[in-house]
Amino acid sequence: MSVDATLSFEEAMEKYDPVLGFEVHVELNTKTKMFSSAPNVFGDEPNTNVNEVDLGMPGVLPVVNKAAVESSIKIGLALNCKIAETCRFARKNYFYPDTPKNFQTSQYDEPIAYDGYLDIELEDGTVFRVEIERAHMEEDAGKLTHMGGASGRIQGADYSLVDYNRSGVPLVEIVTKPIEGAGSRAPELAKAYVAAVREIVKNLGVSDAKMERGNVRCDANVSLRPHGQERFGIRSETKNVNSLRAVEHAVRYEIQRHAAVLDSGQPIIQETRHWHEDTRSTTSGREKSDADDYRYFPEPDLVPVVASREWVEELRATLPEPPAERRKRLQADWGYSDLEFRDVVNAGVMDSIEETIAAGASADVARKWWMGEIVGRAKAADVDPAELGVTPQVIVELNKLIEDGKINNKMATQVLDGVLAGEGAPAEIVEKRGLAVVSDDGPLLEAIDAALAAQPDVAEKIRGGKLQAIGAIVGGVMKATRGQADAGRVRELILAKLGVEG
Repeated sequence: MSVDATLSFEEAMEKYDPVLGFEVHVELNTKTKMFSSAPNVFGDEPNTNVNEVDLGMPGVLPVVNKAAVESSIKIGLALNCKIAETCRFARKNYFYPDTPKNFQTSQYDEPIAYDGYLDIELEDGTVFRVEIERAHMEEDAGKLTHMGGASGRIQGADYSLVDYNRSGVPLVEIVTKPIEGAGSRAPELAKAYVAAVREIVKNLGVSDAKMERGNVRCDANVSLRPHGQERFGIRSETKNVNSLRAVEHAVRYEIQRHAAVLDSGQPIIQETRHWHEDTRSTTSGREKSDADDYRYFPEPDLVPVVASREWVEELRATLPEPPAERRKRLQADWGYSDLEFRDVVNAGVMDSIEETIAAGASADVARKWWMGEIVGRAKAADVDPAELGVTPQVIVELNKLIEDGKINNKMATQVLDGVLAGEGAPAEIVEKRGLAVVSDDGPLLEAIDAALAAQPDVAEKIRGGKLQAIGAIVGGVMKATRGQADAGRVRELILAKLGVEG
């Protein structure tokens, strides 16, 4: 796969202003699909959660899922949107194997929510307002698995398999207005905006919000214009980006690619692009269709949705604590400093820490593990912390093993390595790897005797009252036991052996 020429990000920023736009698709976690009674369940065997409506059989009629409408209204309210008193569905016509009806039931000129905004806080505390154009209801498409190729993409594949389980799953698509003025912070803003939307829908309880599953995915639109020009440039749309890191990197790459194309005197093609995580680059998909190409027309089989003011206010009253207020409460509850809490939020592990505390860990223990071990490993692997697959229960179990004296902190990091390698639960890994703390006095005394014999001058220093010198003997014992000795017990035995009070 060839990678397009790019300008450096700094050079691009010297010449051009980026204009952004985001379409975030949120899969709702209703029990059934948007227009059918088929189960809305992730991960089941292919083509088992489908019925005649999902497959577009002749003569079938869709029925709107009321729970999905309620979830859509809640999302609109949380985005500070106006809620339409009446709205209707439309048919978006296009042929693709994962849309068996040859159209997608969506909303076009009458979305359920419109004219909203989100205030996005960047890493340094700067607040940037993103205007929301609309949030509309629609159904998801099925899933294609391309077989026989090296990349898993349609290019080079021998054939494709279609799974219609996802076909008809309720979606809310959140569309921003053009975002101007972000400048060099455009990639950071992109990541922060999608993170804020994910936090909102998870907080509302309307979506599982797992980006790795596609519950939340982003189409990122980027265009550039020379400094001082008001007219927008031609945009590209990077489709279905499903991690926060990828959103940030995709926006940065497209800015650099656009700048190189414009500098060469060539025109930007209005097109969709595919994101490649391995190369951190995009490739061309297809020329971008305009709305007219989809031949939208009102869905004749569905009546308009009426959202009475009473119903909307009832739903507003059920909204949970807003995310900004939740963050303030959690910081106070956990006792973190402003810097500590900002680091937690920026690392994307606030929810993980909250879940770990709920599972039984203290706030300090949860922060120590997530910020001290897991975030570092995620950075080293160049992935999001959630992608490592460490659960709150693993942290609780690791800490319990330490508290019970079965392992020490150094061993705990080795156990975590085993968890990440898929070797099982912490207790299993301790047994498999032989990592239990040596607390039997017999082997410890033998190791102490050897360490004292090797360093007789240190023993005299300890007898003379220089207790800090005991660290050299403890270190020798730890080395002899491959770090598996109980350091506290070793210290007690050394002092007893030398007749010194601790």
